[in-house]
Amino acid sequence: MSTPSPTTRADWHARLFPRGIPALWCPLLTHYRNDGSLDHARVTAHLRHLAPHVKGFLIPGSTGDGWEMTDAEIRELLGLALEQTAKLELHLLIGVLKTEARDACAVMREHGRALPSEVTQHATRSTPSFTVCPPKGVDLPQEAIRDALTGILELGFPTALYQLPQVTQNEMSPETVAELAARFPNFILFKDTSGADRVANSGLDFGGVFLVRGAEGGYANWLKSGGGPYDGFLLSTANCFGRELQQVIELLKSGQRDEAQRLSDRLSAVVKEVFALVAGLPDGNAFANANKAMDHFFAHGPNAFGVTPPSLHAGSRLPVEVIRQAGAALERHGFMPAVGYLA
Repeated sequence: MSTPSPTTRADWHARLFPRGIPALWCPLLTHYRNDGSLDHARVTAHLRHLAPHVKGFLIPGSTGDGWEMTDAEIRELLGLALEQTAKLELHLLIGVLKTEARDACAVMREHGRALPSEVTQHATRSTPSFTVCPPKGVDLPQEAIRDALTGILELGFPTALYQLPQVTQNEMSPETVAELAARFPNFILFKDTSGADRVANSGLDFGGVFLVRGAEGGYANWLKSGGGPYDGFLLSTANCFGRELQQVIELLKSGQRDEAQRLSDRLSAVVKEVFALVAGLPDGNAFANANKAMDHFFAHGPNAFGVTPPSLHAGSRLPVEVIRQAGAALERHGFMPAVGYLA
């Protein structure tokens, strides 16, 4: 006998996250072989390295080249991600990064038909969860944004809404988010990468939607346990600092605010430096490029200075000088690993 569909947001959360919603999520990097094909072994090694500290993943996200990959590449990546996250008992949000709502709906319907049997086969959840953005357009009124997202949520899949003005050129207003939360219990999570934090800081009632911050820096200041407005993080830098970010979360939970602040300050400093290094690169995006530069050292350890820099989706590689300076920043702030996870 089939399990009835959840009817409240609490039911959805309990179904999808029986051990509680992870406070730390990661938009996983995508790694490539020399010929540009997906490097399954490297992606798997990276995911296994993060798994002890990061329990939720967005694949593909902006950091994972989700806006650049072809549909075929995304299908291949998701096949790998479904298999590995099930084996490691991790949670997966499928990134549906489309600039038009009709395209997002088509992708969700496709995956909704194709994925349940795979998920069931590999063990855990029988319903895919999706992450979607508003449609693109700098002049889109809130009514148009709300109507587009209504059509997506009416599909009935558990869905996270993603505030990403860097791409969509607009923002969901707090009122729009609150209205959608009141209407759709399958709206389970809200991610804000804007850095403006208007929704979380609005004081409106979002009915238990789990709020995660995607902007970098000031990590100790943003969680509810530290006096901030968010329930958790969905951060590109969890690709490199999953252990340290989880430590910040645990320190805040236990009331050790000063220790959390010190670690947060060190993380903020190194992240700021490395993001500045990649600001002018012609290929990729800053989230992917900065984290690939740092992950190069977490994978290879101090020997990474002599290892060929990682490939980007465009086929180019990160410049050797970016790698050199990123490694120097990790050493200066005390984050250089003694041994890489590929050793």
